[in-house]
Amino acid sequence: MRSRTIREGSVGLLILVGLGLFGLLALWIRGLNPGSRSYQAIVEFPNVVGMQAGAPVRYRGVVVGKILSIQPGPNAVAVTIEITSANLLIPSDVLIEANQSGLIGETSVDMTPLEEPSAAVIATTPLDADCDNTVIICNGDRLQGNVGVSFEALIRSTVELTNLITDPVFFGEIRTLTRNTSEAAAGVAGLTRQVSGLTRSVEQDLNRLTTSAATSANSVGQAANQIGLTAAQVSVLLTDNRSILVSTLGNLNQASSQLQLTVSRLAPAIEEGELLQNLEVLSANAAEASANLRDLTGAVGDADNILLLQQTLDSARATFQNTQKITADLDELTGDPEFRQNIRDLVDGLSGLVSSTQQLQQQTAVAQVLEPAAIAVESEDLAPTDRLAVTMPESVRLTLLNSQQARMRPYTVTNSATHSTEVTPEVPASAPVE
Repeated sequence: MRSRTIREGSVGLLILVGLGLFGLLALWIRGLNPGSRSYQAIVEFPNVVGMQAGAPVRYRGVVVGKILSIQPGPNAVAVTIEITSANLLIPSDVLIEANQSGLIGETSVDMTPLEEPSAAVIATTPLDADCDNTVIICNGDRLQGNVGVSFEALIRSTVELTNLITDPVFFGEIRTLTRNTSEAAAGVAGLTRQVSGLTRSVEQDLNRLTTSAATSANSVGQAANQIGLTAAQVSVLLTDNRSILVSTLGNLNQASSQLQLTVSRLAPAIEEGELLQNLEVLSANAAEASANLRDLTGAVGDADNILLLQQTLDSARATFQNTQKITADLDELTGDPEFRQNIRDLVDGLSGLVSSTQQLQQQTAVAQVLEPAAIAVESEDLAPTDRLAVTMPESVRLTLLNSQQARMRPYTVTNSATHSTEVTPEVPASAPVE
């Protein structure tokens, strides 16, 4: 009886120990760790993209906790996360994203801090009563999360991209873009060729410029050498003529002294004489001339006078052009030998005509003088041997004396009595004709 009781008690105790071990195992599987302290926070996501309880929570890529529960709501999904170590301080300004990774698309919560906590807050813990949730995440805080990398979003974007590519309008735009790109490439190729040609031209110009610069440098070097030689020659010249230069400077100094002495002697005469009055008169005349010049400048600068001057210059320019044309025509005419011969013949003919006219005038004057004599012969019936004295006017006498035909030939006068009388004007050798 007693042994049976012991056996039954042993079996019951064994069952209790097994239940206890099973409970401890279940608590251990659920993360119960009496030796460590943890804290929790609630993160609200607009979409959890297949997130499940027990999924890992990563901070800077390191697993620091897990998801305890997921509670969907009308506006968001509340996800309770647990941070295993209470010594881990996470700044409140942190980026929380729900990302999918792996081949099976496991969803995890990734936390990336945007700033570092200050040194004064590092001494506090999230479980403290005075924990400042504006600096670090405290136990029980509610945070806002976002959807990060998602296979659903990737598939949706792929479908949208496929629809966009299969769109005829978009495909036509792609074709137009390709054509424009081809034309632009051809233009770029042409521009490249032009740039290449321009580069070669610039290179040639640079070569010529380099050659010119080298030539200029050589010329400058030669000029510098010549200047050096000139300086050496000047130095030698100064050395050779030092005594002459010293004497010249002495003479100049002596002349300056004499000039100062002369000026000092002339100063009283200038101050007391009429030179000041002459200078005053000269200054007054200069002022008057300046005023007249100013008036003349004002008159010349007048718009009407400027217009008249412009018109005069235009007329003078036209006159000079016409004169140049006439001169050119005269040069063209006088350059002809036949024309010059004709002019020479014309001048000779005019000279002969003038001589004939003078002779005719002389003969006319003589005829006018001899006409009364002829009338007297006819009236008096003179003998052939008689002489008739004729009184000539002063003008006729001077004409006869100055002409080349000063020696008169006898004139024959025929009367009505059928006899002729030779009349010779009496011109005394020593007395003038009356």
